[in-house]
Amino acid sequence: MSMRINDDFSRPVVMQGGALPWVASPVAGVERRMLFRIGGEVARATSLVRYAPGSVFPRHEHGGGEEILVLDGLFQDEHGDYPAGSYFRNPPGSAHVPASGPGCVIFVKLWQFRAADARRVVRRPGEGERLTPGAGMARAVQLFDDGYEDVRLENWLPGARLRMANEHGLELLVLSGEVALAGELLGPQGWARFPAGSPVEATAGPSGAALWLKRAPLSLPGQGALPG
Repeated sequence: MSMRINDDFSRPVVMQGGALPWVASPVAGVERRMLFRIGGEVARATSLVRYAPGSVFPRHEHGGGEEILVLDGLFQDEHGDYPAGSYFRNPPGSAHVPASGPGCVIFVKLWQFRAADARRVVRRPGEGERLTPGAGMARAVQLFDDGYEDVRLENWLPGARLRMANEHGLELLVLSGEVALAGELLGPQGWARFPAGSPVEATAGPSGAALWLKRAPLSLPGQGALPG
């Protein structure tokens, strides 16, 4: 059954993803919190996904690419083990058998690649290009930048107030701590997405915050079309 969740890219979305119910997938032991979705089981989607210990998802191909950040536990496939903090991009046409022996939680974006993006990228915990932290930041690490997407991990200082330029579009996920923005207080797994054109103002909580951020058009040029 086709679904449409937060599919209007012209409007900001700010939500506490960690408060959403876990929804069973077609595979036993694999559950999802759906943040954004257009489509059925094959969908353009952004989700939090939880693997129970010992669960295995059947081999499948990612026609539109797959982007993953491991939030907790150990994610695995035939290419290797990915502990919490790992980030990787499986390009359009790639395939694998995802699984988790001890269990894990991951942040996943599907069918949100340019069709021409053919490079597999893997960043182990702590890897990436160290950037000069901006005002209010303790650390900034660039995970990926191809001129279309700029993906980073940032650590914000306690109580820091940040004003982020938003020329192309902005998406963020709170990894730890708290962030106040757009009238909401987001904790871990809090997710927000803003269309291009207006700066985003946010304040870190009293213990600071760690975030995953992507600055990119919300619909990339040359993005692969969903089948059907």
